[in-house]
Amino acid sequence: NECVIMCGPDIPPWRPAVKKGASQTVIGLIFGCYAVCNLIGSLIMGKYIVQIGAKFMLVAGLFVSSGCTILFGLLDRAPAGAAFISICFIVRSIDALGFAAAMTSTFAMTGKIFPNNVATVLGCLEVFTGLGLILGPPLGGWLYQSFGYEVPFMLLGCFLLIMVPFNIYVLPSIEAEPSKDSFLPLLSKVKILLICYVIFTLSAGLGFLDATLSLFAMAKFNLSAGFVGLIFLGLSLPYCLGSPLIGYISDKYPSTRSWFMVTGGAVTAFGFVMLGPVPFLHIQGQLWLQVFMLVVIGFSLGMTVIPTFPEIITCAYEHGYDEGLSTLGMVSGLFGAFWSAGMFYGPIVGGLITQNLSFEWAAAIHGGVVFLGVSIALSSL
Repeated sequence: NECVIMCGPDIPPWRPAVKKGASQTVIGLIFGCYAVCNLIGSLIMGKYIVQIGAKFMLVAGLFVSSGCTILFGLLDRAPAGAAFISICFIVRSIDALGFAAAMTSTFAMTGKIFPNNVATVLGCLEVFTGLGLILGPPLGGWLYQSFGYEVPFMLLGCFLLIMVPFNIYVLPSIEAEPSKDSFLPLLSKVKILLICYVIFTLSAGLGFLDATLSLFAMAKFNLSAGFVGLIFLGLSLPYCLGSPLIGYISDKYPSTRSWFMVTGGAVTAFGFVMLGPVPFLHIQGQLWLQVFMLVVIGFSLGMTVIPTFPEIITCAYEHGYDEGLSTLGMVSGLFGAFWSAGMFYGPIVGGLITQNLSFEWAAAIHGGVVFLGVSIALSSL
């Protein structure tokens, strides 16, 4: 499921949008509405996962996402102007809700079915997330260039649709009693709030790189778009390969989770500072250095993000939350909401800093934001 889902956002859907009268600002808002709706959807789905049903939520989310993906393939047939833009907003928003339902229920069911191996299973799932991020741009670009705008979306939508009956047959139904607990008491716990900040900064960093790194690399090193796609492998591959190992160690030695998050966050901050590198170091930016820093960031992201979900679950249980699907749903919703908030913040703020200063300074400032969270977390250990 994750491999197919994560391919979707990386297929290039917006090249015909300019021809339909959508400005770069409007395209940015369409991207932004996805993150906002995902944030809202994650909180709602997490709160009412028991009432809706975890299995139904996952299957329905996949079905909605598959339908929206297929509809995206038909957008080039929509009339230009306001009609095209309105349909883009509607389809993108509904797709975000479907994605929120699928991912919230996936994380919650993982915690319920594998209570003692949450990090290990999530680490393995992140391998497929990484595969989706790796395959999405080159595969989507090749299909777009070879067969036109519609085929990538039709193909991906059909793959998602196939996952619906497969999951109906394979996944178990989970019965649970709804809880009266809510998100606010969770966020009142300092440790949980710090972990949520870590999740926010990590997703913001990925969103920033997604929006700015390609243009910077092409301008700085005179690279083709295809070669820039290969550079992103430096970020995705270490994340894929390292996540299962980090997950296994986190489950076998739970006391290491906090140190993984602190150490991974510090290394991530260093990677962003050196990605440019930051101008005051007076180090000449070189392609090998940028690729190496992406490798460092990719592995350190795995160190930081994999332990966050099981650690929030542990904190919730320690503070009296029921050990059941309702709590797991709220933790999943909280994780998805802060991840979406970061994906909204990263491209917008990072893009503004890049436009007004430079990519080097924008990357360094984000590294400082990450390091701030690490420093606070270290003082609370």
